[in-house]
Amino acid sequence: MRIVRDYQFTRPEDRGASAAIGNFDGVHLGHQAVIDLARQAAPGAPLGVMTFEPHPREYFAPDAPAFRLMSAEARAARLEKLGVERLYQLNFNTSLANLTPREFAQKVIVDGLGLVHVVVGADFCFGKGRAGTVEDLKAFGAEMGFGVTVADLLETGGIQVSSTAIREALADGRPDDAAAQLGHWHRIEGEVIGGEQRGRELGYPTANMSIDGLHPPKFGVYAVYVDVRDGPHKGHYTGAASVGVRPMFNGQIPNIETFLFDFTGDLYGATLSVALVEYLRPELKFDSLDALIEQMAADCDRARQILADKA
Repeated sequence: MRIVRDYQFTRPEDRGASAAIGNFDGVHLGHQAVIDLARQAAPGAPLGVMTFEPHPREYFAPDAPAFRLMSAEARAARLEKLGVERLYQLNFNTSLANLTPREFAQKVIVDGLGLVHVVVGADFCFGKGRAGTVEDLKAFGAEMGFGVTVADLLETGGIQVSSTAIREALADGRPDDAAAQLGHWHRIEGEVIGGEQRGRELGYPTANMSIDGLHPPKFGVYAVYVDVRDGPHKGHYTGAASVGVRPMFNGQIPNIETFLFDFTGDLYGATLSVALVEYLRPELKFDSLDALIEQMAADCDRARQILADKA
């Protein structure tokens, strides 16, 4: 998959795609349906996705609480798995934000990327002030020579599939409901960083990862699947993870600490993908370290059983 970040300097081989357009935060079932329509619309063209970085919501409200379900890198990896050949991850800046709907269609879709077809969701808006509608896009397509498909909003279980609904499910500690909309387990991905090694001292060494910039799931302990993406320990594991601020040790900055079952080795610097499978309990502050260790053993036993039942 090739990543294009500037629509004004596109190589000839990166033009002519059939592309789905949107933010694709989470790459949920609705997003996947839009991508499938782009694939079907022009089978002979490269399959593309146009998205924006930073997310426009981050650009316009940089001090707002973190809301993203995945990083740009995790999104790109997920899109590549879906067969996307051209990722137009456009730099969202003042220049792009100020394009009128007509300018966006002409300068980005036609002149910049030379797209032959675009697919958007029924609620898609574009251009300065989100003034452009899907009807505007269809009119521009007819005028400027690119095809337009508008995808119906997808529902599952009577609920409209959306990144907002997924965030709500995760905030409530319902990773299975989030997975039903995502089409896969919600994953927290990142590099293993150094910690205070308290887990090692307690007999449960953990791989620590930052969740800075990501929508925080409900704080607490989860049964998890873990993919180690690189390094000598690359592979698939099961485990238990704690998301939160570590109240037992008066922590302040949220992170995720993951204990891999039946694993020995050093994971510092490795990239992990931790899938939240089931919420076990909230974060707690115990009366003693012995009580904490006892609870951690019980958490791991329960997580092992849950994951064995799902195997």
